[in-house]
Amino acid sequence: MFDWLFALWPGLEASVNLLSLQPPGWGGNLLRGAWASLQIAAGAFGMGLVIGTFGALGKLHGGPVMRDLLAVYTTVVRAVPELILILILYYAGTDLLNQALRAMGQRPVEISGVAAGIAVLGVVQGAYATEVLRGAIQSVPRGQTEAARAFGMGAVLTFRRVVFPAMLPLALPGLSNLWLIATKDTALLAIVGFSELTLETRQAAGATRAYFTFFLAAGALYLVVTLLSGRIFGWIEARYRRGEAAR
Repeated sequence: MFDWLFALWPGLEASVNLLSLQPPGWGGNLLRGAWASLQIAAGAFGMGLVIGTFGALGKLHGGPVMRDLLAVYTTVVRAVPELILILILYYAGTDLLNQALRAMGQRPVEISGVAAGIAVLGVVQGAYATEVLRGAIQSVPRGQTEAARAFGMGAVLTFRRVVFPAMLPLALPGLSNLWLIATKDTALLAIVGFSELTLETRQAAGATRAYFTFFLAAGALYLVVTLLSGRIFGWIEARYRRGEAAR
């Protein structure tokens, strides 16, 4: 059926065989790596949202010490390249944890790659999410929060019922970019040996010498994730912007 295509591209059949899901193909390895990347990205994104929410509220409503500490955190993380942060947080963080366990008379632990990847990238995501959410919260008209307090709502209830629904559509474009950054930053974890998509691709390409085939396939997988993510975030944004005046 596709003989004409194979005739136009002589190496296509070999590439298809290399990307087969069954051995000796490496397609299954690439899909497992992509799934690991998505797990790490989703966990880091969720952790970043939690850190970012508390960080944004701390910057806006915290005391001077808290605001200064959060300013240092966001400035340092955004200033230092992600690769250096990953190396520092992974090796130094693991070493500090095991030293603390030894001091308490416990045996050192081996941290799983997924958990370590989520923790490291979550700290990075948290700094950026703090600024995205802080800007979105500040964009909510002050009159809405004043009206909520006039109706007797406390700070938590005001945030949940008034501030959060109003700031979410404003924050979604920035958060969608952070999600895409998280999916791409997982590739940096290959340097510390995490079996995510980039490491699996490098191993497959190194074993077969078919570098173009495997890196093109990895790029296609990242593109699929990006396109699907754009559709999902677009649907969420449209849902939360219902009732707003057209711009």
